Amino acid sequence: MKSFAYERTGDLGAALTAVSQGARAIAGGTNLLDLMKLEVETPDKLADVSRLPLASIEAQDEGLRIGALVTNSDCAADLRIRRDYPVLSRAILAGATGQLRNKATTGGNLCQRTRCPYFTDLTQPCNKRAPGSGCGALHGFNRIHAILGASDQCIATYPGDMAIALAALDASVEIEGPGGKRDVPVRGFHRLPGSEPQRDNELGADDLITAVRLPRPVGGRQLYRKVRDRSSYAFALVSVAAIVRMNGGRIAGAQLAFGGLAHKPWHDPAVDAVLTDETPSLFDKAADLLLASARGYGHNDFKIPLARRTLRAVLAEATGL
Repeated sequence: MKSFAYERTGDLGAALTAVSQGARAIAGGTNLLDLMKLEVETPDKLADVSRLPLASIEAQDEGLRIGALVTNSDCAADLRIRRDYPVLSRAILAGATGQLRNKATTGGNLCQRTRCPYFTDLTQPCNKRAPGSGCGALHGFNRIHAILGASDQCIATYPGDMAIALAALDASVEIEGPGGKRDVPVRGFHRLPGSEPQRDNELGADDLITAVRLPRPVGGRQLYRKVRDRSSYAFALVSVAAIVRMNGGRIAGAQLAFGGLAHKPWHDPAVDAVLTDETPSLFDKAADLLLASARGYGHNDFKIPLARRTLRAVLAEATGL
């Protein structure tokens, strides 16, 4: 591991000053430290933000505010989240292990980086790690890679579970930076690779995530299904976060988001719209819309029919039909 300087920041202002001077913020460190050991990430300085007062979950008129330093374990166990936003609790519990969830934070979880093996292997080309070097996965082994929203620069996938549920819930990310505070919808926080695959999200170099905001509870049946190679500690091949409200045998409202398919949590408003106020007979039409632009790269071709089957199964369970 490359040597680095370390400081513990005492308040938000000091933390913002530190990152504006080039320090990397660290709290749980469950992803960043691994990447530093591999020298994929080589920061000169770390700013420990783990003691900032951002570790509470607060009720607000418009929903809940989850501080950026709330651990994944505490978030998933919160009674209000289990009651009103169960898709979030289920998604978090589907990820990693209990020990990692005890350390991983809400803000850090949103910023975790891809698990593409070409990204973590310094001997391989990777435009995300070294822009301009090429994409080894494009014509290499690409079983876990994207089938939606990819580019000829990068076909990596976003690995998280929590953000998929947050996208279904239409949550927002509260960010502090040089320009003050701003809220960014989770659905727009992560980026597709385009020509800049090294940029994972809309967080600037001088920014810090301070919270995630959940909207008012919407009710309905909330599910999270994660299809993976083994039953624990594995990243999704396909995942679906679904919130479905029924009325008289018809779908009164649907909010869906997908993981394992793209460089970001995937939400397509057309899929939600085609299901709303319709009977469950439109499961196949929803899958057709979701996968209209899907493209396999050889080893990951199976993800296209797998995504279709998973969506149908989740909708069948959510509607009870």
